[in-house]
Amino acid sequence: MVATHSGASDWKIIRLELARTAGFPDGSPGRAFILRLPLFADGLIDAAEVARNPAMATVKRFWANEPDQQGYVIRAGKTWAFSYEIGEDDDEKLFHLEAHPLLEGEYLTLTEPDGAQLPFRVTRVDSIDGIRP
Repeated sequence: MVATHSGASDWKIIRLELARTAGFPDGSPGRAFILRLPLFADGLIDAAEVARNPAMATVKRFWANEPDQQGYVIRAGKTWAFSYEIGEDDDEKLFHLEAHPLLEGEYLTLTEPDGAQLPFRVTRVDSIDGIRP
């Protein structure tokens, strides 16, 4: 189901951190993503705004003991993915992000290119004052 919104969205900076897993019982702030996306007040992504300004919808991946990666937040069928290179081989898909709010304290599941699923928690959502494409 696609939500309809009457208000405008605002570009935000969103931080996702690895939530509790067997290997990280307390989660891990050293395994994180920083996103720049337009969100409605309910925390859902404004897909139309991303379509108008795809180069602004970015992701930066911070992973302990690995080089940082930068890429884009893209549509992947009906949901969303993080893409760092052209093609789908490196895409990290997000489970039901099309209907899941990106609000502080919320959890979401990311599917890595190898098929492993990892839980992430939204730890911050900050406004970007004055940003307009």
